Amino acid sequence: MNIRENWRIVLLVVFVLGSGIALFAPVTGGADDGGITNLQYGIQLDGGTSIQAPAVGITAEDVNVRFQQETALEQNLSESLSLDLADIRVSNESSTVEVFVRNVTHDQLRNALNAEGYQPGTVRDGVTGQTREDMVDVIRDKITESALSGGSVSRLNAIEGNLISITAPDRDREELRSLLNERGIVRVYAVHPDENGSFVPSQVLGQDEFGRIGTAQEREVADGTEAFVPVTINDDVAERFQQDMVEYGFNQDRNCGYDRSQITNVSAVDDYCLVTTLNGEIVFSGGVDGDLGRSFASGGFATDPSFRMTTGENMTQAKDLEISLRAGRLPAPLDFENANYQELEPALGQQFRTDSLITGIMAVLAVSGMIFFRYQDVRVALPMIVTAMSEVFVLLGFVALVQYPLNLSHIAGFIAVIGTGADDLIIIADEILQREEIATDRVFQNRFRKAFWVIGAAAATTIIAMSPLTVLGLGDLSGFAIITIVGVLIGVLVTRPAYGNFLRRLVLDT
Repeated sequence: MNIRENWRIVLLVVFVLGSGIALFAPVTGGADDGGITNLQYGIQLDGGTSIQAPAVGITAEDVNVRFQQETALEQNLSESLSLDLADIRVSNESSTVEVFVRNVTHDQLRNALNAEGYQPGTVRDGVTGQTREDMVDVIRDKITESALSGGSVSRLNAIEGNLISITAPDRDREELRSLLNERGIVRVYAVHPDENGSFVPSQVLGQDEFGRIGTAQEREVADGTEAFVPVTINDDVAERFQQDMVEYGFNQDRNCGYDRSQITNVSAVDDYCLVTTLNGEIVFSGGVDGDLGRSFASGGFATDPSFRMTTGENMTQAKDLEISLRAGRLPAPLDFENANYQELEPALGQQFRTDSLITGIMAVLAVSGMIFFRYQDVRVALPMIVTAMSEVFVLLGFVALVQYPLNLSHIAGFIAVIGTGADDLIIIADEILQREEIATDRVFQNRFRKAFWVIGAAAATTIIAMSPLTVLGLGDLSGFAIITIVGVLIGVLVTRPAYGNFLRRLVLDT
C-alpha cells in the first residue's frame, strides 16, 4: 500500500492503536487498579452518591467600596456582626459584600453596611458567581487530593437556584458529606504573655501562607507513634513569621504544658504554645525545641522555613490537614439542609453497566445488518462497519485518556455517534457507488468532496446545536452533548476520510 496516497488509513490505524493503549495499558488509572480497562464510571454505572447543594450565604450588591478599603471593611463587619473574617468577602470588582453564615439576616447586613457609610442596592440570598467558581475549584482539589477516583464537580443551574453538583462513585452519602463538610481553614497561633502577663493567642500563619506541603506520615516516638505533615512556609512570609516568633518569646526552648486533648479553645491555653487549628478544632498544640528556637533567634529559619505540623497519634487528622492545606480554604459552606441527594447501590450500577453494554452491542448489530441488507456486497459493507466501529473505539480511547466518568447519558451519546457515523458513511458510499462507474481518480475525488461537504455541513449543525448544552450546566445533558460533539469531530477528521480511501481502492481497483 502506498502510504502517501493512503495516509488517511494510516492515520486511522494510529488513532486506533493509541486508543488501545489509553484503554488497556496500565498508565491512566483503571487497568492498574484491577479493572480490564482504564475507563472511569460515574455513579449511574458504578454506584455512589451525588449531592447538589447551594452555598450558604447572603450577598449585598451595589456596594461601592474602593479596593484599598476592602480589608478594613471586612474587619469592621466581622466585629459588628461578631463573625470570623473567613465568613466575610468584600469585592471591589463586583461591588458586593458576602456573608457566609446562616444566622445573619438581610436587615442586619444592610444595617452594618449603613453604619460603615455604604448604601447597598439589594441584599439577597445566595453567593456570587465568582464565589461558586472558587468553591468548585477547591472542592475539585479536595476530591483529587483525597484520591476519589471518578469524582466530578460542576456548577448546576436548576429550578431550585444555582447549585454545586458533586459526584462521588463508590462512596456513600456520609463519606462524601464528611469530606465536603470541612471548609479546610487552617490557622497557626502562638500563645504568649501580653504586657499584663496574661497569655493570649496571636495568629502567626494563615491558610495561604504555606508553600510546599508534604505527605501525611507517621514516625516512631518514645511513647508510641506520631502523625505529622511536613510543610514549608512561603519565602515572603518566612522573615515575618521568624520575627513574630522571636517577639513572642519562642527564640528558646519552650515546653507547652497543654495536651491538645485537654483543650477545646485556643483562648483557654495559658502557656507558651504553638497551636494549629483546622476548621476551629485544635489538631496540634506543642512547644518549640531548642534547635528551632535558636534558628528563630539567629535568623537561620528564614533560609530554610520548614517544620512539621503534628497531630499526635491521629493519622486521620493528619490526612485531613494535608488535604486542607493542599486544596485551600472553601470560601463558603455548603447548605446540606437544602441539598438534593442521589444514591445508587454498586450492584445496581453494575447491572446498568451490563445493560448498557448489551444495548451498545444490539445497536452495532442493527446497524451492521442494515448496511449488509442495503449493499449486498461484503467489500462495501465490511469496511463501512469496521470504520464505524473504529470511530467508537477511538472515542472510548479519548474518554479513557481524559478519565471522563461515564454515565447513562454518555452511553446514549455513544449510540448517537454509531447512528450518525453510519448515516455519513452511507452518504459517502451512495454518492460514489450509486451512479455511473468511476474511471479516474479525479472523478472519484470530485464525488467524495461533494459527499464530504454534505456530512461536514451536518457535523457543523450538530456541533452548533449541541454546544450550548455543554456550558449551561444542565447535568446529564452536558455529558450527552460532549460525547456527541467529540464523536462527530473524530468522524469528520479521521474516520470519514479513511473510509474514502477504502472506497477509492475498491472502485479504482488499486
